[in-house]
Amino acid sequence: MKPDAARRRPGVGSGRPTEPAWGRRLLISLALSVLIVLVVIPVASVFGYAFSKGWDHYWNTLLRDPDTRHAMWLTLVVAPTSVLLNVVFGIAAAWALTRFEFRGRTLLTTFLDLPFAVSPVVAGLMFVLLFGATGVFGPQLQSWGVTIIFSTPGLILATTFVTLPFVARELIPVMQAIGPEEELAAITLGANGWQMFRRITLPNIKWGLLYGVILCNARAMGEYGAVYVVSGHISGQTDTLPLRVEKLLQEFDTAGSFAVASVLTFLALVTLIVKSFLEARTARDLEEAPADDAGLPPDDIEAPAASSEPASTSAAAITAAGI
Repeated sequence: MKPDAARRRPGVGSGRPTEPAWGRRLLISLALSVLIVLVVIPVASVFGYAFSKGWDHYWNTLLRDPDTRHAMWLTLVVAPTSVLLNVVFGIAAAWALTRFEFRGRTLLTTFLDLPFAVSPVVAGLMFVLLFGATGVFGPQLQSWGVTIIFSTPGLILATTFVTLPFVARELIPVMQAIGPEEELAAITLGANGWQMFRRITLPNIKWGLLYGVILCNARAMGEYGAVYVVSGHISGQTDTLPLRVEKLLQEFDTAGSFAVASVLTFLALVTLIVKSFLEARTARDLEEAPADDAGLPPDDIEAPAASSEPASTSAAAITAAGI
């Protein structure tokens, strides 16, 4: 084929194939249409119905209704507590799976994703079977004066279960990428486990950890199925914000129901904004990664001068701190 002919034909002799203009417009229009119908209009409708009876009714529902205020308070107790438990478990699970080889490792990895596969309603029923009044451990717990089901501990337990994989699944690829070299160097220099974690591991995984916390918190605040089963749906006692939305809707207070739903929607939008910021920050950190992280051989990297300040996330930081 002649060079002139190659230049005239789309996609020939160029770095990438070109698509017909009508095809691009069709795909973009289809994607935007689906986005508008399934996301933009429903979200806008939530806020529209929330203020349908005016600002007074909106604020009265959120601030003066005792059951709604209790649902807010209970949500702000259950969600952060579940997130904290997931942070502890997520770090421990990610550390075990990325730093150690042991029998049952594959099984642990599989069970880590179990909450994603099990229906939240089924998860709630499992906890009722275990900790209910007639369950496996329920009678013994009641003899000790401990109540799990239809109380705050049951809500925390169910919420923790359904959000269990989020933090761990964000940390595992991060810890696999950074490797154990700096941590081993810190131990060699005399650091104990806590010093190694605080000065080496935590700075390296902080963005992945925060990303997992954001996703975990969003899921925890919006959990409905498992919480519905273990709570008993008792207004003013065990109702969280999602359960309060349903209760108000059953009472035919549509504006009040959407007022509470608008709080959850607003929190979801904030979560998306923070998530986008973290993704951008992580991408920027990867672009600014030092040469040794890019896979260059050690001989090609110039050693820092004696007066250079050591990096805060390297093993040299421990030596500089006098450990």
